[in-house]
Amino acid sequence: MAGHSKFKNIMHRKGAQDKKRSAAFSKLSREITVAAKMGAPDPDMNPRLRLAVNNARAASMPKDNIQRAIDKAAAAGGEDYEEIRYEGYGPGGVALIVEALTDNRNRTATNIRTAFSKNGGNMAASGAVSHGFERKGMIEYPAGAGSEDAVLEAAIEAGADDVESDEGSHTIWTDMEALHEVARALEAVLGEPESVKLGWKPNLSVDVGEGDAQTLLKLVDALEDDDDVQTVWGNYEVSDEVMEKLG
Repeated sequence: MAGHSKFKNIMHRKGAQDKKRSAAFSKLSREITVAAKMGAPDPDMNPRLRLAVNNARAASMPKDNIQRAIDKAAAAGGEDYEEIRYEGYGPGGVALIVEALTDNRNRTATNIRTAFSKNGGNMAASGAVSHGFERKGMIEYPAGAGSEDAVLEAAIEAGADDVESDEGSHTIWTDMEALHEVARALEAVLGEPESVKLGWKPNLSVDVGEGDAQTLLKLVDALEDDDDVQTVWGNYEVSDEVMEKLG
């Protein structure tokens, strides 16, 4: 098991925490509604809904908002969202996976394609990018949850596959099927995590230089700003020096 890695996916880049609160709540609500509609409206009986609710709570989403999103799933005539995954390439050969929940496939596809084309990227066929990633369970803790050694030891005991730590966070990867079990075991030792979700872990990361990094971050921002986009994953790594130059 690796104890440290400089790999940083799109979710961890500087500035991600500055995303607008209302937009974040909207995306969380949509995921809760979809999860509740696909299974039981009880988080204890619906693992996907439990994940969605826990992530909403971690983002300080009010209980009333969470309940409204669950109730919306049972409402007659409610929106029917479709899960779609888009794949593409950004500047510097970076591979990107875009996960969306949409009630209008044509609108979303047009918006995603436009974001790629206007920001130095291009869309790819389904499977062209994702074969370079693994679908894994992902548990995130802030750096204050413990030292690298303490988190690594807890992860090994919990049955996790890999740990990546940097100055700001710890990311713990597990098999998809073991996600809930590992998360429960870690919570008993490290406390409540910041998030528990399914993620895309790249097999190899790409170093991005200053010239490509600025355009890449604009592309990612454009994708994340779309209301239908839930998550953007990438296989890139940008050094702290480059991030400082970009400001």
